[in-house]
Amino acid sequence: MSQTPRFLTLAALLLPTAGLAAQASDSTALLGDVRYLADDRLGGRLIGSPGADSAAGYLAIRFRDVGLRPGPAGWFQEFTVSPHAPMAATAGISGATGRNVIGMLPGRDPDLRNQTVIVGAHYDHLGPGRFGAMDPDSAGAIHNGADDNASGVSALIGIARRLAALPPARTVVFIAFSGEEPGLLGSDFFVKHPLVPLNATIAMVNLDMVGRLRNDRLIVYGAATAAEFPALLDSLNQDAHFDLKASGDGWGPSDHSSFYGAGKPVLHAFTDLHDDYHRSTDDWQKINAGGLERVTEFTARLVRALADRRTPLTFVNVPPPTPVAGGDGYGTYLGTIPDMADNPGGVRINGVRAGSPAERAGLQAQDILLRIGDAEVADLQSMTNALRQHRPGDVVEVRFLRNGAEQSATVTLGERGR
Repeated sequence: MSQTPRFLTLAALLLPTAGLAAQASDSTALLGDVRYLADDRLGGRLIGSPGADSAAGYLAIRFRDVGLRPGPAGWFQEFTVSPHAPMAATAGISGATGRNVIGMLPGRDPDLRNQTVIVGAHYDHLGPGRFGAMDPDSAGAIHNGADDNASGVSALIGIARRLAALPPARTVVFIAFSGEEPGLLGSDFFVKHPLVPLNATIAMVNLDMVGRLRNDRLIVYGAATAAEFPALLDSLNQDAHFDLKASGDGWGPSDHSSFYGAGKPVLHAFTDLHDDYHRSTDDWQKINAGGLERVTEFTARLVRALADRRTPLTFVNVPPPTPVAGGDGYGTYLGTIPDMADNPGGVRINGVRAGSPAERAGLQAQDILLRIGDAEVADLQSMTNALRQHRPGDVVEVRFLRNGAEQSATVTLGERGR
């Protein structure tokens, strides 16, 4: 397996820009990394593209420069996009090679250094915007993804630089994920093929879209996934002075979800959506560099607090949210989290929401759904169609594979949002 991505020479050519930035103010250094990743010459960083390979090479250099060591298998963890991945055909990425970029900061405590905190951010984006774009008339135009998620990767580098100056007790693993946009492919692959033991990982912190801070508002999802998180976040915010909105379970359309499905407490920092989300107008000039610096500093302090705490976190499998009074819900609810990386001949379950109809019926992670009622489940679309044939409260038989053996369960379907 090659450890040198294609077109690394482009990364080397543009690297002096970041090097000069690193000698200036911190916000300038952060913005320099965003500018490189969101440059038109990287073509929008679609997984498997030359631009994504250049980004991976650049990030390995930046990880090295701020004091990280390569992961157990080197700087890169490669994976191939399965033709069975739900978005593979639509995005035109079947068979593409993705590269997670991994850097390690060994812990300084002899008793805790074998435990890890994982910090991640995805570096891929939509390329020419032929899938996933919110501005379909711009198909073929480069979607640079400055906020989504060059900002998160820039913060990842900034956090690494801060912690490397004085390493915390536990080892911190920094991962720039590939393939998030077409279905959390890189983080899913890492969780299934971990290069550090997940049973020794106490938490995962994700940065996705942290470059457009407005009115001091910082959102942190996953605050309910460990009993200790709310108090910790409130304490850290005493000095940061954000309008902090911390709540939620660990499921969601970003890489932390892969780790929550593996039973890990997770947090996701986010400065909220904006009009440029998944549009060709998400460019580096719109990044709030000062706000990005504040989020980076806050998250670095959060990661240090997690890596230095003497006791483990208390994992919480969060139940479905309480319904809004008077709400009507929006569709039939089973409560499974599908595997977005590979679903041959059914829909593999990555996780089951606590308190959901699926959990009550005994469905488990890694079960492969085959049939809901009379409808075959061959892929995600057919699963959606099968659920639409029923109403909340319907009792249906669900057939599935578990460890290669076909089984069945009786499920009373719920209502989404209730």
